Amino acid sequence: MKKYFNTRISLLLAATAIVLASCAEADNVFDQIVDNEERGAVLRGFEITSNQVAINTATNTINDGENFGVVLQEQDQEGGDLLSSVEVYVGYSDNTSDGANDKAEVLAETIPASAFTKDEFGLPRIDYTITGAAMQSAVGLADADLAGGDNFTVRFELVLTDGRRYSAANNSGTITGSFFASPFLYNVNVVCAPSTPTPGDWIFDMQDSYGDGWNGAYLSVTIDGTETQVTIEDGSAATETVTVPDGAEVISIVFVSGPWDVEISYQITSANGNEVASAVPSPPAGVELLDYCPNNL
Repeated sequence: MKKYFNTRISLLLAATAIVLASCAEADNVFDQIVDNEERGAVLRGFEITSNQVAINTATNTINDGENFGVVLQEQDQEGGDLLSSVEVYVGYSDNTSDGANDKAEVLAETIPASAFTKDEFGLPRIDYTITGAAMQSAVGLADADLAGGDNFTVRFELVLTDGRRYSAANNSGTITGSFFASPFLYNVNVVCAPSTPTPGDWIFDMQDSYGDGWNGAYLSVTIDGTETQVTIEDGSAATETVTVPDGAEVISIVFVSGPWDVEISYQITSANGNEVASAVPSPPAGVELLDYCPNNL
């Protein structure tokens, strides 16, 4: 019995030694994997401060002060110490002329690591902006080829001190999603700045298919900050006139919804005789109705 007991103890000790040796070997392998793991880097977009540039429809030039802006933070496995530089590439997408004025992306500038400052997390951060004029110049786009509805593209390429590069092509859903918010690639919309309205009488022809008025819905007409509300109080149709004074700079027209928008339609004619907005029943609510791009107000 004693011999049998000693044999079992010996076997148990041997098994324990094997397990411990295996665990130690596994730990060594795990340490080697972690030590040799190559981790990437991200360029987080914390906040887009401006993502559109406005053009003057009279001159077809980008207005002064228009720019693209984004707050960027760099993260790598050395807490930002691997940051060497960030390259900025700009392109242009022609969405209004079947791509005839597309411009391939070009290197617009290189941001050195020294331009970044350490944020509260000890990571490199920069409040980056590039003007609309600089983007236009970089891609060599003529004023005549600018159009509302087109867009510039701004792509960042992160360059590390060991030569590795990261940009949009390296992205996955985890990188571009809500946690890292690191798309590397941004669209900058080209829009038309409000054009000067023709002074005189603007005509608002309004209809209600049920015949009981617009039930609280109305057209909000704002001229240089002063609002006028235009509606049908009762009945199936009405025509109202809003006079745009000489020297007025900006006009805005927005439809404010009511409970029976399905009954509502309208046509708006500017003082120069152009129909500048219209809608069939259920017109869009809460958005600018005027298209400033044709410069026909």
